[in-house]
Amino acid sequence: MADQPRYNRRSRNITEGVSRSPNRSMYYAMGYEEADFSKPMIGVANGHSTITPCNSGLQKLADIAIASIKAAGGNPQVFGTPTISDGMSMGTEGMKYSLISREVIADCIETAVNGQWMDGVVVIGGCDKNMPGGMIAMARTNVPSIYVYGGTIKPGNWKGKDLTIVSAFEAVGEFTAGRMSKEDFDGIERNACPSAGSCGGMYTANTMSSSFEALGMALPYSSTMANPDDEKVGSAAESARVLVEAVKRDLKPRDIITRESIENAVSLIMATGGSTNAVLHYLAIAHAAEVEWTLDDFERVRLKVPVICNLKPSGQYVATDLHKAGGIPQVMKLLLDAGMLHGDCITITGQTIAEQLADIPSVPDPKQDVIRTIDKALYAQGHLAVLKGNLSPEGCVAKISGLKNPVITGPARVFDDEYTAMDVILADGIKPGDVLVLRYLGPQGGPGMPEMLAPTAALIGKGLGESVGLITDGRFSGGTWGMVVGHVSPEAYLGGTIALVEEGDSVTIDAHQQLIQLNVADEEIARRRALWKQPAPRYTRGVLAKFAKLASSASKGAVTD
Repeated sequence: MADQPRYNRRSRNITEGVSRSPNRSMYYAMGYEEADFSKPMIGVANGHSTITPCNSGLQKLADIAIASIKAAGGNPQVFGTPTISDGMSMGTEGMKYSLISREVIADCIETAVNGQWMDGVVVIGGCDKNMPGGMIAMARTNVPSIYVYGGTIKPGNWKGKDLTIVSAFEAVGEFTAGRMSKEDFDGIERNACPSAGSCGGMYTANTMSSSFEALGMALPYSSTMANPDDEKVGSAAESARVLVEAVKRDLKPRDIITRESIENAVSLIMATGGSTNAVLHYLAIAHAAEVEWTLDDFERVRLKVPVICNLKPSGQYVATDLHKAGGIPQVMKLLLDAGMLHGDCITITGQTIAEQLADIPSVPDPKQDVIRTIDKALYAQGHLAVLKGNLSPEGCVAKISGLKNPVITGPARVFDDEYTAMDVILADGIKPGDVLVLRYLGPQGGPGMPEMLAPTAALIGKGLGESVGLITDGRFSGGTWGMVVGHVSPEAYLGGTIALVEEGDSVTIDAHQQLIQLNVADEEIARRRALWKQPAPRYTRGVLAKFAKLASSASKGAVTD
């Protein structure tokens, strides 16, 4: 996409050259004065809603951003964006709308910004798909932009133990296994989420927001602040002011989102133990920015960047602990000093990464255990491994942090939907050594590539996290850990090998060899392929049907354009 004209973009219209445009009449209806037409029009994409705690605390951030834009000499114009709560829709048909909402959010922002010919945009969001959806739109429209994250939730507590939303999902497995009392089950359910804000571990929302700091599209420290705290409001105000300055300098997203800055973001994701969803989303962000970035690039970064943050789901701490320990700037400073970041990348502030980190200590506070030094890393290499083999020739993603041995060969337990799998898990029908295969859950087959947190959390609750494998062409929650492999491509609905697995087949997951393999003779696989027939689509109308027709492979980000 060619660069857009500089502001005031809306002055370029079919009446250009006429002393008074009829377009202006509608602005007067909104209270414009004559002087306002010389000011940049700044969009405020407001994700506030009462659907989810992730987004219920956003209005105060939108309000302060509006005031800050006015004070900085801009004209704020507010519009809404939708959201789907992954945590609330998990395990239901509603979960199929989650990834689709990423594309809907991107389309909404692109439509408003380009349709109203805005000069810049502040995007405010909280839930998982708000972040990549907003960033995709920023890259598409390429007008000066900044991301304002709604902030993390504070940890819940039950009987002295810190909780996150994943605690509630894992409690289901523990309760049904008879390893938890009804009192504790109810206590965890009622106390896991104590305030507004996004899920507290290094799950998808905090993974994406943290990576936006490293990408250069959000202010330092902004991604680990808690939504209820006053500093979050102050950061939103400063973000809006910085954005107006970026409009004046014509500093655009594609000046910032480059191959090198995406590598910075992915390095940060590896260092913090972030979500598998980041792989899917950065493929999509790179596509929108027209930057070359593939699954192989994730593996290249993984091999050189260690995990140095002790964060949930596989570690001990949550985002508010990370914030107290020095936040993302402290993590980035360690990576920069180790030669694992491109310090010359420009940021939305106009400073380079190296300039922003100049005053950050080279060694984190020794009294904390959230951020480790490179020489004391939790894992010597990153945790998001790209596996390939006859089960996934295009590649798939395994999250291997927290595992003693990320290798398993076992009999396949095959399910064409997650609900049947969940019933079998809760009924103790899965045994150590089994490899669950959950299929027809990809971008087109799901459709919408739903997350499998319910079955994976149930396995953890049953004590099977280390001894049972799970393979799917769907996705995983950022809260998932265990011997799990997602994003298998090609997906089952398109005739990928995962569609040909039969109950009892031997399957291997080997993160050391980066291998995912169906241990069946090639001739037998060919015979099964000749007999396979594509199932009828699950939806034929509406947004689910549209996504199923348009979505690319997960190996390319499941994009729709």
